[in-house]
Amino acid sequence: MTRKYTIGIDFGTESGRVLLVDVSTGEEIATHVTPYKNGVLDEALPNGKPLQPDWALQHPRDYLDVLFQSVPKVIRLAQIDRQDVIGIGIDFTSSTILPLDRNGHPLCFDPNWESHPHSWVKLWKHHAAHREADEITRLAKERKEEFLHRYGGKISSEWMFPKILQIIKEAPEVFYAADLFIEACDWVTYRLTNHLIRSSNTCGYKAFWNKEAGYPEASFFKALHPRFEHILETKMRGEVRSIGEKAGELTEEMAHKLGLLPGIAVAVGIIDAHAGVPAVGAVHPGQFVLAMGTSTCHMLISDKEKAIEGVCGIVEDGIIPGYYSYETGQVAVGDSFAWYVGQAVPGYVEKQAIEAGKNVHQVLEEKASAYKPGQSGLIALDWWNGNRSVLVDANLSGTIIGLTLATKPEEIYRALLESTAFGTRKIIENFTDAGVEVKELFACGGLPQRNHLLMQIYADITNREIKIPASNQTTALGAAMYASVAAGGNHGGYDTIFEAADKMAKVKDEAFVPIAENVKIYDELYKYYLDLHDYFGREKYEIMHGLKNMRMTEN
Repeated sequence: MTRKYTIGIDFGTESGRVLLVDVSTGEEIATHVTPYKNGVLDEALPNGKPLQPDWALQHPRDYLDVLFQSVPKVIRLAQIDRQDVIGIGIDFTSSTILPLDRNGHPLCFDPNWESHPHSWVKLWKHHAAHREADEITRLAKERKEEFLHRYGGKISSEWMFPKILQIIKEAPEVFYAADLFIEACDWVTYRLTNHLIRSSNTCGYKAFWNKEAGYPEASFFKALHPRFEHILETKMRGEVRSIGEKAGELTEEMAHKLGLLPGIAVAVGIIDAHAGVPAVGAVHPGQFVLAMGTSTCHMLISDKEKAIEGVCGIVEDGIIPGYYSYETGQVAVGDSFAWYVGQAVPGYVEKQAIEAGKNVHQVLEEKASAYKPGQSGLIALDWWNGNRSVLVDANLSGTIIGLTLATKPEEIYRALLESTAFGTRKIIENFTDAGVEVKELFACGGLPQRNHLLMQIYADITNREIKIPASNQTTALGAAMYASVAAGGNHGGYDTIFEAADKMAKVKDEAFVPIAENVKIYDELYKYYLDLHDYFGREKYEIMHGLKNMRMTEN
């Protein structure tokens, strides 16, 4: 039998990765990465125009570079016949949105708009719409909108409508010029197929859409802003389709550019972290997946729907058909470690790393591994880019308690690692306290593959075994799995994501197991974490809010 393949395309924060997979086994045949030339635009536009604090933009041409460079490359690397490729799947950061013109092109491609920040892609971690998010939350509470409970009672600045509301308030001319506002995920499938399809996954988690009720009523949007009354039929138009379905077929134009055959299935897109869920085989209730990278996204599969504080979304059929899928998250995980290494580590540590032929992270991990839990006398809050769950407050900031003149860099590094694990434990307990069961933990993404100390800390702090995927490209693999379902059994793929997971998902034989003596100490430290969490996050949050306002005023 001829081997069949699918392609998973993973659009991350700094780069895009393309993976070619054998459908029958999940074997990863070839992969290629294209770094974004423009990276994250958080200080200035490409032409040098400065940006305000809390802005985070991207250049959509970087996404096209991933398609046009990495897709042909994996075909060449694999040395396969392109007629054996049966489907393409897309995963993407979210909510990453952009305005389009009437031809479906990004507004920032137009010379008339390229100097206007609001015409560019707003990346998921664009937090400048926090006032708009609070405004939406207040209105939804006043009107007793049913959708609010599915988002933990509070709307995040990272999502679709706060970002659009920011545009109409600060740049109405951009709002009027835009023919559509769309998730970058859905724009890429639109480019590939020439079919305007919105993903139930992105709409459900980031745009208030529900399988039964659809979007909120027009009266809600009108109350939010008079120009929003008809936004669903105009600038948010497009059929919503479920993940696992086919968004359309690859056009001749795009097939020529990608080196593929026209007509192959293109799957409805999915949020990047969510794609990791089937890739580790977590397709049953009680399975909890941590997608760990610059940030961490937590996904929990359940057979029940409950209103829980601080969840980012509860979506029926959201990730795995037939179940409710919960999402929570931590906004800065790998980013917080990178901040410390890039901005605060003393020169002598960098020198040691160079002499040892290692990077600074490796040196700090080795040094931090020599410490026992609690030995540093430090504890930190993991809010270096705000808090996504459970407080949903982008104005909170990071804190380290216990610093002395004797504190060493590796102790701070370890405290930062521990803080993110404490944050995850708080999120897990938020579920279990509400009666939603968490049975198994899986960790995927870049961090679990290369930081053993971090994962042992997570196991010890949560007091749970943590399983790690065998794949180094988990999210791209998940996207390729959804592509196999979009292609269908009659074309060499699968008819359900459960069948695909059974054949294509893999985890390592070994797992990270809690160490009893560490668990006991971390239980004590966790009490301190909770005290700080509630003090700075609930009782005296105005301290951090005030400091952030002063910083923004100075800028």
